[in-house]
Amino acid sequence: MVVGTENMEAVSADKGGEILKPRTDKREYRRIVLKNSLEVLLISDSETDKCAASMNVSVGSFSDPEGLDGLAHFLEHMLFYASEKYPEEDSYSKYITEHGGSRNAYTSRENTNYHFDINTDCFDEALDRFAQFFIKPLMSADATMREINAVDSEHQKNLLSDSRRFDQLKKHLSREDHPYHKFSTGNMKTLHVLPEAKGIDTRSELIKFYDKHYSASIMQLVVYGKENLDKTQGLVEEIFQEILNTNKSIPIFPGQPCTPDHLQVLVKAVPIKQGHKLTVSWPVTPSIHHYEEAPCSYLGHLIGHEGKGSLFHALKTLGWATGLHAGEVDLTMEYSFFNVSVDLTDAGHEHMQDVLGLLFRHIKHLQQSGVSQWIFDELSAICEPEFHYQAKRDPFSYAMAISRNMKIYPTKHWLVGSSLPSRFNPDIVQKVLNELSPSNVRIFWRSKKFEGQTDKTEPWYNTAYSLENITEFTIQEWMQSAPDVKLHLPVPNVFIPTDFSLKDIKDEETITKAYQNIKFQQPYEQGMIYCSMVLQDRTWPWTEQLDALTHLEAEDLVNFVPMLLSRTFVECYIAGNVEKNDAESMVEHIEDVLFNDPKPISRPIFPSQTMTNRVVELGTRMKYFCHQEGSNPSDENSALVHYIQVHQDEFAMNSKLQLFRLIAKQATFHQLRTVEQLGYITSLSQSNHSGVYGLQFIIQSSVKDPGHIDSRVQSLLKDLENKLHKISDEEFKSNVAALVDMKLEKHKNLNEESSFYWREIKNGTFKFNRKDEEVAALRELEKTELIEFFDTYIKVDAPKKKSMSICVYGSQHLKEMAPDKDKVASPFIEIEDIVGFRNSQPLYGSLKG
Repeated sequence: MVVGTENMEAVSADKGGEILKPRTDKREYRRIVLKNSLEVLLISDSETDKCAASMNVSVGSFSDPEGLDGLAHFLEHMLFYASEKYPEEDSYSKYITEHGGSRNAYTSRENTNYHFDINTDCFDEALDRFAQFFIKPLMSADATMREINAVDSEHQKNLLSDSRRFDQLKKHLSREDHPYHKFSTGNMKTLHVLPEAKGIDTRSELIKFYDKHYSASIMQLVVYGKENLDKTQGLVEEIFQEILNTNKSIPIFPGQPCTPDHLQVLVKAVPIKQGHKLTVSWPVTPSIHHYEEAPCSYLGHLIGHEGKGSLFHALKTLGWATGLHAGEVDLTMEYSFFNVSVDLTDAGHEHMQDVLGLLFRHIKHLQQSGVSQWIFDELSAICEPEFHYQAKRDPFSYAMAISRNMKIYPTKHWLVGSSLPSRFNPDIVQKVLNELSPSNVRIFWRSKKFEGQTDKTEPWYNTAYSLENITEFTIQEWMQSAPDVKLHLPVPNVFIPTDFSLKDIKDEETITKAYQNIKFQQPYEQGMIYCSMVLQDRTWPWTEQLDALTHLEAEDLVNFVPMLLSRTFVECYIAGNVEKNDAESMVEHIEDVLFNDPKPISRPIFPSQTMTNRVVELGTRMKYFCHQEGSNPSDENSALVHYIQVHQDEFAMNSKLQLFRLIAKQATFHQLRTVEQLGYITSLSQSNHSGVYGLQFIIQSSVKDPGHIDSRVQSLLKDLENKLHKISDEEFKSNVAALVDMKLEKHKNLNEESSFYWREIKNGTFKFNRKDEEVAALRELEKTELIEFFDTYIKVDAPKKKSMSICVYGSQHLKEMAPDKDKVASPFIEIEDIVGFRNSQPLYGSLKG
């Protein structure tokens, strides 16, 4: 093992001396390099409730072999299954879940990242199980086809995602001999059908890929623990030094994805969702080589500015845009793009040439104005407190973010990355600014209005598009003909904070389109919306809201505002670096403005006008069905939301429900997703509708219809009954301990703390001691009581069971909808009219008012 900087020189980094960290950060950091060349960052946080680890492997989809698109992503899936040391299938996920943790992974172009968190007392074994991914995984033949199905299901889920479709279209319109052009996700065709036709064994290629690329020399590990650095270092050395080092170097992919043939083009594409979006993209010098000079941050700050004189302010004033974002995307060490994306209104869509003309005119003005020191200093002054006084992140996401940074930045900047501009270099900024030229541009224009006007199709997502060349002369014409509006640099920002001392505390249109786009949501999301509509009083169908919007005029809104404010109830919660008397002054000021003026805007509401949120109480031993056609006819996926209503907010019952969910969560995922392969999206979650608690089994599938999936949930409940009745005392106590640890986790930051207290205020429960009370209930809970709870409320024939199945049918299973509805007979009830059903049912009492 070597302790050192990036040059392997011995240093003493145990106090974070070589690593720039936030001024408020009390954690300790140490960089080490194991004898197998694995680079590790150790983090010690004596206050943490969770430990975490993240392993970044510097290989991704760019390294997929020819003819096996998606192999790196497929490998990411396969490593979760089992290892030589822990051969039981899915035992890693089971261990993590049962001890209060979570786990995930992702594959990007040049990286594959694996990460988890867990309760602190279980970290050592979890870390050992995690390490086996990279030591001796078992990529069994049995699991291979199942996980190819899972990858394909993931791709099916993504088919109607506009962000995925647009990303692949950009890649499609690039050099075919550059890895940027590849299809990175993979599916059944790329991982099974095509390889099999060529006599290629996918599993054999998978093992070859692992052996070739998974070397300790190109891995970066972050271990976030509660113990001191010396103890964590000993644990890491013992476990991770077994990873094989083949002395492989990090793969490099030189060259630009776009040649001149791919530039000066206008691409018109048809999205899934309503709305018009214009994305202007330039290949630029990757700012990662100049991250302290931050050229793209500087330009994004100016082009994306929203104050008076900005491009967005002009477009909004003209009624042409509802949003604008500018910044660097798709960056690697070899290439990157600078994008300006504009959300266009209908009028803006018709004035696309004017919008582009104003954009290029604004860029030309910036190019001619030069790079200003005061703007850079202002950007630095904004970024510095954001870094040094940032809210403490959870270990899970923190470890993941740093492990990515370790590959890119020198040790000193692993924590800060490129978020802290510190060196003013006008030449570097000007160089990137000059690259934003009409000769170097790609323009992507997305709108449903292009349906029927395109002549090309992207092969992986079937995105319809057309392509035409755009000359510099054409863009010059747009610049000249665009409206004469005053665009200028932002004025100095007088609101940048300078005093960070702590207080001494002693005691009609991104709306109409939003409703239209609900129909393009994933089927499982639609199912959750229908479930809430059935249960939640004072909710309305999105179709009715959309219809109401079409009849609204500006005058209606003007007339509504005085009525809205005529009687008002004010409820405030103020948290953070503020003294009690200051908080009271804020509230008094609000009350003075609303109520105490000689001609007050508002008067207090009457007690009888207090708003309440009430929930439908489903009938005991009744089973309700709600069959709905998926709102997007292009989506083949179907979904089931199987809802079980249990009780209204009460500490002991809450604890029993949460404990059962913890015990059943991984078993549900393993059975329905891993074994039965019903769908990529498979989960068991606790639901809380205005203080009424229940369970939701959520499954989205392209292979089975909702009726079949519902029958599998019923079968699963029988398996869970058997599991619960046979649970050992040791396993029961282990799950109780895990849930207690989860509940006793301290709030990581002000946002978490504020969300907890505001939720209690908003719901009217005011149970600010909730965590302690539910932990006390858990510690007194007996195994027999949990079994009795399950037998009474959850099992298939439970005497107090109240359940409902929301079935959303995609186009592939629509023919099953009518037969499934016909099967609903007494004592089952079909909900034909959601609002009518809700209005006819009894409601739980309100917790508020």
